[in-house]
Amino acid sequence: MAPFAHEFPFDPAHGLALADLLRVPAPDAPGDFAAFWRERHAEARAVATAPQVGPAEEERDGVRLHGVTFTSVGGVRLGGWLALPVDGPAAHGFVVGHGYGGRGEAGPDVPLPLPASAAILPCVRGTGSRSLLPGVPDDAAGHVLHGIGSRDTYVIGACAADLWCAASALQELLPGLAGPGRLGYLGESFAGGLGALALPWDDRFAAAQLTVPTFGNHPLRLTLPCVGSGESVRAHHREHPEVTEVLRYFDAATAAARLELPTLVAAALFDPAVPPPGQFAVHNALPGPRELEVLSAGHFGHEGLARETAALARRRTRFFRRWL
Repeated sequence: MAPFAHEFPFDPAHGLALADLLRVPAPDAPGDFAAFWRERHAEARAVATAPQVGPAEEERDGVRLHGVTFTSVGGVRLGGWLALPVDGPAAHGFVVGHGYGGRGEAGPDVPLPLPASAAILPCVRGTGSRSLLPGVPDDAAGHVLHGIGSRDTYVIGACAADLWCAASALQELLPGLAGPGRLGYLGESFAGGLGALALPWDDRFAAAQLTVPTFGNHPLRLTLPCVGSGESVRAHHREHPEVTEVLRYFDAATAAARLELPTLVAAALFDPAVPPPGQFAVHNALPGPRELEVLSAGHFGHEGLARETAALARRRTRFFRRWL
């Protein structure tokens, strides 16, 4: 039985217990998977990001938040926020992704995992209030299908590149954080999957947290109903089964098998938006130092949510204190 009462027309636990989820594998990679992603990464690293910082917008949780813009692949100008320590220089740096809800003008969630930290919190292309683009749908169901007909045009690849360019912008703005192994990554849901895709190829990152990551094990995801962006992909696949060949290059679990950074994964047993087997496939594939925080539920309000959120925040601090 599902652990929570709900009104979804399917079981968000998909009948699987923790022992089952810990056995979900990653799909095999295409032969040129690594070459494809390394080429995308090289293209992004060659971009002159030309970051520009706006005036301070607010101050809270030990940081001062500024608007920031930077250039990403294709000459696209993106926006987001830059968080700077209120007192003293930044000792740590983070790139912080966002879920498919985007980021509104309320700004990003803080605090950051470690004191004396700076962070760039970008809105990837077509999302949030600061990176909307003509022709790119800003709703999850439309965005996740944009350019899906080819691996070279699929928006998910460009969004991963936006994270690499955000890292470049942060290191340009704060030269004290430049160089390999100086950054941490935080990504939840959509950004959890993007992080798994982006991080194996970038030596600037020392550690990562991926919370309820999406895009894991696409062949299995295509069989599992949900209320998230995966349902849009499932519907598209029914009319265009050939899309499976494109999705092979954007599988977060396949990429995670090449992610050797210390990684903390928070994966849920019950999740109506991101099927749990895909989340656990990302964790299970990791070859490097890894930690797992098992959540009762993701994308779902429940009585223990505040307690689990606080526990995860404490573990995140311990994790990044060890590795960053």
